[in-house]
Amino acid sequence: MFIYMVNSQAEDLLIRGEVWADNWFTFYSGNTLVVEDSDSIRIERSFNSETFTFVANYPLVLNFILKDFKENDTGLEYIGTRRQQLGDGGFIAQFTDDNSDTVVAVTDSDWRCKVIQKAPLDKSCKNESNPVAGKPPCEFMAEDEPDNWKSVKFDDSQWKNATEYSARDIRPKDGFNDIDWYSAAKFIWSGDIEEDNTVLCRLTINSPDELKTISQDRAKYAKTDRDGERHSKEPPPPPDGSRSPPPPRR
Repeated sequence: MFIYMVNSQAEDLLIRGEVWADNWFTFYSGNTLVVEDSDSIRIERSFNSETFTFVANYPLVLNFILKDFKENDTGLEYIGTRRQQLGDGGFIAQFTDDNSDTVVAVTDSDWRCKVIQKAPLDKSCKNESNPVAGKPPCEFMAEDEPDNWKSVKFDDSQWKNATEYSARDIRPKDGFNDIDWYSAAKFIWSGDIEEDNTVLCRLTINSPDELKTISQDRAKYAKTDRDGERHSKEPPPPPDGSRSPPPPRR
């Protein structure tokens, strides 16, 4: 854990951030880089959590760049193998006042997100024997980051609210169990965890008056192994095998 000073003043908060992402993130407090995921986005199975503290003051502007692994702009992974497929993203975070141990913010649908890389635009691309980025059906969309999007003055009203996902949707793995998650903290991403590969997400809290009352109850997630398989006391499948096994985790 480390402490990063951001615009230190008399009214400063010491905030503890806890993040898990599939696959990679950078976090900024306003325009200031606080932490970059310690696992490279070029590592195909880069799943880990990060815990850090930083000093900031109101207005709090929490900014994330989120990336799911892709081999190239087709949006695919394991290209040329029998496992060729679309990857999928996922992200959860919580922020706590480290002095009072009260919750400052958690990820939920209040966050605003914008997709700046989406691929493939046609999911049948995953069935191509020689997928080529930019050629049907493997076209993609890519945009630059909007100017000044990390600023408190940036107008994100045209950005969509984040979509919340369940643990079953995301199937978190390495590092996720290292954090004691608040039940109010939700997995979020944009509207498509498979095609939306690079996503910007932000939350602004202008003053303490805007802090939501967030339960400090802790979530009771089933433990998962490194492949995201759940270890819980779920009932076994019916004898006729009508419940399909979970798909292989990407």
